[in-house]
Amino acid sequence: MLHRVKDLSPEQKHAVEALLGRVVSNDEAVSVRAIVPATIIPSQLSQAERSDALRQLDRYFAKVDSRRKPVSQEEEEAIFLEAMRSVRPNYRPLSEDRSGRDCSDPST
Repeated sequence: MLHRVKDLSPEQKHAVEALLGRVVSNDEAVSVRAIVPATIIPSQLSQAERSDALRQLDRYFAKVDSRRKPVSQEEEEAIFLEAMRSVRPNYRPLSEDRSGRDCSDPST
C-alpha cells in the first residue's frame, strides 16, 4: 500500500526518513513492506569459537586504529559520506535536503 508523505504524521515521516537515510518531500509516496527471510543459517561456530573470533577482530581493529592518522571531524564525515555513497549512490544524510544542501546550516 502506498502512503503519501504529505498524509503522514511528523513521527511517521521521521521514521520513513530514518529508514531511507534521506529526507523525503511531501510530493513523494512511500511503501513499507515486511518480509520473512527464506532461511536463517545458524552459526557453525561454538560459543568459544565465536568469542575467540571476536577477540581476534578486536585485536585486528585495535592494530588498524593505532596506525590511523588523526583527522578532523569534517574529514571523518567526508570519508564516511564517500564510503556510503560508493555503496548507496543516492545516500543523503538526514541533515541534507533533496538538493544536497545542509539543512542544519542556516547560511545555505
